[in-house]
Amino acid sequence: MRVPNYGMVHLLLRRNWIGSIRIALTLFGLPFTVCSSGVRPAISCAPSHPFRFTKAISPTSTSCCKLYTTSVRTMPSAAALHVKSRSAQYPGSKIKRFSVPDDKVDWSQKWPQYNPVNYTDPAVLKKPVWADPEIGDFCLFFSVFAPKFNTVDGAVDRTGFEGTYKIENGKPLNPHGRTGVTGRGLLGRWGPNHAADPIVTRWKVDAKGAKILHSVSKRPILQFVAIKRKDCGEWAIPGGMVDPGEQVSLTLQREFSEEALNSLSVPPAERAKIHERINKLFKSPGFQVYKGYVDDPRNTDNAWMETVAVNFHDESGNSVSELRLQAGDDAGQVKWVDVDSSCALYASHSHFLELAAKERKAHW
Repeated sequence: MRVPNYGMVHLLLRRNWIGSIRIALTLFGLPFTVCSSGVRPAISCAPSHPFRFTKAISPTSTSCCKLYTTSVRTMPSAAALHVKSRSAQYPGSKIKRFSVPDDKVDWSQKWPQYNPVNYTDPAVLKKPVWADPEIGDFCLFFSVFAPKFNTVDGAVDRTGFEGTYKIENGKPLNPHGRTGVTGRGLLGRWGPNHAADPIVTRWKVDAKGAKILHSVSKRPILQFVAIKRKDCGEWAIPGGMVDPGEQVSLTLQREFSEEALNSLSVPPAERAKIHERINKLFKSPGFQVYKGYVDDPRNTDNAWMETVAVNFHDESGNSVSELRLQAGDDAGQVKWVDVDSSCALYASHSHFLELAAKERKAHW
């Protein structure tokens, strides 16, 4: 006799119950959000962010690549004032930020007159799968959405790369200070929104394959794969958000393949070639250039960007260098660009390139 699958029966009953609750709440005109990881599709509970270390160590093997930190130091977390996070107009909107002078950025500075604009983009409020509900929204079993900050909350990692951040009135405070806007703006998560930025580089060479030296610094010139963002028109490192439960190593490879090589739309035969070359590059020793807060124009007082930037270098020029670059859906253009201090890039990306160039002893 076949033993009944009680787990499946429970799941079906639960889904029917959820449907009844949804209908009841709708009739009463109350907001409803499914907040249980058990009923959210396409979310795994695998350990996230396997590259959690701060000291220089020997290369560490992961499922996709080898990674090591370097002697190059990243930007100080407390000393550097965010600038782009205080841009006058919030991106993608007509919202004007409440102006925050440099001496009032830090939360320790008392400022009773501070009156930030509250703004969350309508696309975020529609509750897509990548976004949190509003704090206080109804969830399952008539509970309200109250995320657990400074910890891994179900499948969502809400820890900050720079340590514990403060919570005020149930909402997280930007660890780098005031921005002139509260709410989440264009960002999906309350608190840290984790991204991964793959910095793919090669040497600039002449027709004979010899490295080209810069005329002033006399150092070899690095080139990196840059995309032109469709949302703001700025050049940037191809990168994207870490999905809940996703390993950073997978995010790095996925985002580069999709944004710089348009791997989702190419024929299967070409996709297999891309996959082979990408695997070869991402299995080479890469190094963690930066891990921490990003001075991003989308940041608010309650939501901000953090990233892990990793450099993967095609030393011989026979890996990704031989693939045809093709912009994906999120990119307007894609090309190899010389690494130079004059590079004006999105958010903190110029700083990431500076760190990569110094580690490679290349021109900057």
